[in-house]
Amino acid sequence: MKRALFVAIILTAYLSVTVQAEPKDMSGEIAVAAERIKPKLVEWRRHFHENPELSNREFETAKYVADFLRKLGLDVRTGIAKTGVVAILDSGKPGPVIGLRADMDALPVKERVDLPFASKVTADYNGQTVPVMHACGHDTHIAILMGTAEVLTGMKDELTGKVVFIFQPAEEGPPAGEEGGAPLMVEEGVMDDPKIDAIFGLHINSQTEIGKIGYKSGAAMASSDWFKVTVKGKQAHGSAPWDGVDPIVTATQIINGLQTIVSRQSRLTTAPVVITVGKINAGVRENIIPEQLEMAGTIRTLDPAMQKEVHERIRHMVKTIAESAGATATVEIDTKTLVTYNTPELVKRMLPSLEKAAGKANVFEREWTTGAEDFSYFGTKAPSFYFFLGGMPLGKDPREAAGHHTPDFYLDDSRLDVGVKAFCNIVFDYPAAQ
Repeated sequence: MKRALFVAIILTAYLSVTVQAEPKDMSGEIAVAAERIKPKLVEWRRHFHENPELSNREFETAKYVADFLRKLGLDVRTGIAKTGVVAILDSGKPGPVIGLRADMDALPVKERVDLPFASKVTADYNGQTVPVMHACGHDTHIAILMGTAEVLTGMKDELTGKVVFIFQPAEEGPPAGEEGGAPLMVEEGVMDDPKIDAIFGLHINSQTEIGKIGYKSGAAMASSDWFKVTVKGKQAHGSAPWDGVDPIVTATQIINGLQTIVSRQSRLTTAPVVITVGKINAGVRENIIPEQLEMAGTIRTLDPAMQKEVHERIRHMVKTIAESAGATATVEIDTKTLVTYNTPELVKRMLPSLEKAAGKANVFEREWTTGAEDFSYFGTKAPSFYFFLGGMPLGKDPREAAGHHTPDFYLDDSRLDVGVKAFCNIVFDYPAAQ
């Protein structure tokens, strides 16, 4: 009898501990809180849209964000990677450190969309006065992460560990001659103090319906390399090309040759490759063959081994084609971003969190993209997961929706709460999913 009683007591205690250790599903409370702040999300997003700032110049944006985060009572750090803002929510209890990131910069694009909050801002960009527009949706990213900070702060008692909110400048690339963006944030220790166990980010997409979330396990976005080719020939009168070596004709042969690296030399069944020449500069007068030509472009790859191979092929091809024409040529390649790689185990574990946020039917696996993201640098320090949030109006044909980085870029901001719910569910579910 005594033994039976003892066993019953031990079993009861065990079950009690087990029940107490069972993580609480917070998705219902998160949904209510996210719904409540939807008007704020729209207000914040439109404020940033109307007041865009270029890379490494996000001074007012950073101040607005930092002031808000301080009002929440968070530990706020500013001036990171020039204009970056980092805030830490400490639950006071042991647990993982989770990083959430939003980028803040806009682009030198003139807005053509007729909106009451359309940008009329101009700014200096590499010595030129240019129009400025949030033509990639970073304004929505800021608003979503601010909303996430507010919701999670209100649920602090239910949290464990720490949450690090990272508001990053210069994702589009710092101005010429400057450092910036995620590489500089990583260099300055944003992933190390406190040491982040896993990091998450999202990007709005103008060609995915609102309320939907897309993701890709493994390689998700391409590396981005910028290249510059300088071709040197021999100047001559345009009426006597045989007296010179034409760098323009040589460059056209190089451009055509570069495309055969994609179409004939790269194993595209492994991963896509893109080589694009976007700028050519040569000559001053119609009847003079110039001595020199410069052209520049971008290389996109989704496999590190292929990236290295493409670089080698470009250098070899440029050199040999130039020599065959009697010219000389040099190649400079500058790596801007790495492949954005979503840790497969992390994606698998956190997929239910996205489904809680958007509904299982609204979460889908998408193809990889040759667009690039410097979020990839955060992924060199911790497991990472970067996903996509719909911003296209319901019922619109994706083929008719303007793409990112264009004057007609448009987002429906009525469902930014889905992004907030995704981030919040990730934070609560991550400890249990480990």
